Amino acid sequence: MRELPTLRPGSQIVRFAAVGGVNTVTFYACYLPLHRLLPYFAAYTAAFAASLAGAFFLHTYVTYRTRPTWTKFLLFPLTQVTNYSVQSAGLVALVGWCGLDTAVAPLVAALCALPFTYLVSRRILRPPARTGPAAARPGPSAQAGPPPARSGEAA
Repeated sequence: MRELPTLRPGSQIVRFAAVGGVNTVTFYACYLPLHRLLPYFAAYTAAFAASLAGAFFLHTYVTYRTRPTWTKFLLFPLTQVTNYSVQSAGLVALVGWCGLDTAVAPLVAALCALPFTYLVSRRILRPPARTGPAAARPGPSAQAGPPPARSGEAA
């Protein structure tokens, strides 16, 4: 599978936010029917897992235009750890230090977490190109050094 064309970072952020919106709707659309069949936490967990998998593929194909791999898939939940950590710290700071209303603070904290989550997901889904000695190694068809001397030829 070939790589899709790269997008400008500004358009990636817009796509990242749009995928986040779609992911939120997907989560809720999974959660509501599951909640009728399962206890709320089991429904929440199943909906979260489904929306996380969906978010991985949407971010891979739509936001960053790259190929999905198992490594990226296994690292992708770190984006949610980042999101939760930044939102939680932001919530505490906005309510405790800034005196922001507890009904509004989570929304502001979510907006503040957006750039951090974007950067982590970009790092996971579109890692920088390798540089240095490992990337400069010749391929298997390249020869290292001059060709060997044939018998009877002067070295």
